[in-house]
Amino acid sequence: MRLSWAARTDPGLRRAHNEDCHSAQPELGLFVVADGVGGHAGGSTASRLAVDAIVNAVETTAPLGPADGWPGAFDPALSRAGNRLRAGFDLANRQIAERAAAAAELRDMATTAVALLVDGLAAALAHAGDSRAYLHRPAGLTRLTRDHSWVEEQVRAGTLSAAAAQEHPWRNIVTRVLAAGEGAAPEITELTLRPGDRLLLCTDGLSAVLPTDTIGGVLSDHEELQAACDAFVRLANARGGPDNITAIVVQIDAG
Repeated sequence: MRLSWAARTDPGLRRAHNEDCHSAQPELGLFVVADGVGGHAGGSTASRLAVDAIVNAVETTAPLGPADGWPGAFDPALSRAGNRLRAGFDLANRQIAERAAAAAELRDMATTAVALLVDGLAAALAHAGDSRAYLHRPAGLTRLTRDHSWVEEQVRAGTLSAAAAQEHPWRNIVTRVLAAGEGAAPEITELTLRPGDRLLLCTDGLSAVLPTDTIGGVLSDHEELQAACDAFVRLANARGGPDNITAIVVQIDAG
C-alpha cells in the first residue's frame, strides 16, 4: 500500500495573513491541518505549535508500545494510531498553554486541528473544532468529522436548521479547540480504508463556502491530486474567499 498526496494553502481574498498551518509526513502516514484563532500573531503561532506538536508526538511514539514509556495514558479502546494522535493533541495543548503563559499578547490564542494517521489500510482520524475530513469513493463523498461548533450542536439538537446554520451570526463560534488552560480532548475516529480512497483534510475557509456536491465533484473530476487542491482554492476564492483556505488530499494507492 502506498500513499499519494498534495496540498495547497491560500490566505483567501479577504484576509491579509494566513493563520492556517499544515504538514504532510507520508513516511509516518501522517497529515495535519490546523486553523488558528486569536489574531494574526496568536492564530499563526497556535496553529504552528499544534502541527509541530502532533508531528513530534507521532514521530516519537512510532517505536513505542503502551509498556515502553508511553506519554500519558494509553486507551485500550483506541487503536495504536488513535493513541498516537491523542498523544499529539495532548502535547499541542500543553505547548500552546506554555507559550500563552509566557507572552501576554498570545493569551487568547487557540487553534482547530484535524489529523489523519494511516497504517496500512487502517487509519485513525482526530479533530477538534471545525476543520474537517472527508472520504471520497466511487459511490460518493462522506463527511468523516462533525464540527465542534455552536451552530452544528444546535442543528444536531434539532433547534436550528442546516440552512439557518449557514447564515447564523454565531456560525464561526467553535466549542472545542486546542488552547491555553485545559484545552480540549480530540474526537477520534477509527477508519478502514480501501485502495483508491481519497481523503480531504481542510479548514473551514474551504468547507464553509463549498457545498458537499462541489467538494465531491472536485475529487471525482481531477485525476491529479495537486490539480484538485488548486481547484479547491480557486473555487473557494470565487465564492468570496472570506477566510484562509487549506486543503490536503491523500490517496490510498494499491501496491
